[in-house]
Amino acid sequence: MELSHSLTLNEDALKQIPEQKRPVFIFEWLRFLDKVLVAAQKSDIKGCQKKLVEQLTAHIQGSPGPPTRKLIARCLATLFSVGDTFLLFETVNKCNDILKNKDDSPSYLATRLAAICVVGCMYEKLGRMMGRSYEETVQILIKSLKNAESQVRIEIMLTLEKVCAGMGTAISNVHKDIYKAVRYCLTDRVMAVRVAASNCLLEMTKHAPFLYTTELESLASLCFRAFDSCNYEVRCAVAKLLGTLIACTQNGSLKNFTNMTSSASSAKSLRPISLDDALGVLMSGFLRGGVSFLKGTGEIIKGSSGVNREVRVGVTHAYVVFVQTMGGLWFERNLQAFLGHVLDLVANPKAASSHVDAVYSRKCINFIL
Repeated sequence: MELSHSLTLNEDALKQIPEQKRPVFIFEWLRFLDKVLVAAQKSDIKGCQKKLVEQLTAHIQGSPGPPTRKLIARCLATLFSVGDTFLLFETVNKCNDILKNKDDSPSYLATRLAAICVVGCMYEKLGRMMGRSYEETVQILIKSLKNAESQVRIEIMLTLEKVCAGMGTAISNVHKDIYKAVRYCLTDRVMAVRVAASNCLLEMTKHAPFLYTTELESLASLCFRAFDSCNYEVRCAVAKLLGTLIACTQNGSLKNFTNMTSSASSAKSLRPISLDDALGVLMSGFLRGGVSFLKGTGEIIKGSSGVNREVRVGVTHAYVVFVQTMGGLWFERNLQAFLGHVLDLVANPKAASSHVDAVYSRKCINFIL
């Protein structure tokens, strides 16, 4: 394996290795490269950067597995952050071309996943150095979601999260497009997609204030639906998103953003939400869940509980996340209001439509307290 420990891939040595052992050789080279590039100077890689980029992009096309594609992505991102960026946009365009390819065969899936992974890693690492290339990339990713397999949907969610993290408010013009695409994945039938979508929206809350202002109730309703028939990982991820959303309405982010906006209409649309209104959003989920009006009405007529217990547990977790996010000082100052709200919650007749529901609600409130 010493032959794999070189800055550029030793192609002569690779040809001499049996076919079945070549992926291992490439993986070892990528591991070595990943370690070396972090400590490398610009002068060290100046002479071989072009060849390195060519070799790395060529291996995107080689249907790499998950560990290999992550290493390729990291190496390319580090290479452009340490060295010159003259081949950066060419590399992004190559990845975009792979994503535009309409080949849906299983053999092409690994290549597509690798391209998505590389794009995400570069945006996360390089941030605004990527310029306005994000516009095309984001639109391609969103279009790819429509007929994508679950693996691709997960990878796209992860990449959109990284794009948001790397570019910040610079991509505010596509935040709503991303939100429209991600919101459908929040109730995806595949649980891992829901988790990835939750994490993407969680990252967006740092840069897109409309999520916790104009879209607060809509997104909260989606979160309630995401809790339905979910597993533990989804519950934790969505609860963190929901709790953080409610916290964002109270923790001063709105005030800071309003100061940044120049137009009066923007400031008006971003008016602060009171604590009672914010907690009321969580209360509605706890008492009514994510059901539609007609569905809820039907269940009330039948006399059964209108709230799935999974939704109730999820909202309970969101309450805890909300308080943890706000911190101890805030909790001390608002202790009376919060305790009053929680006690009103358990005293509400809708929280105890049956004996079992009453016991369940009390356990939820005990968990919050």
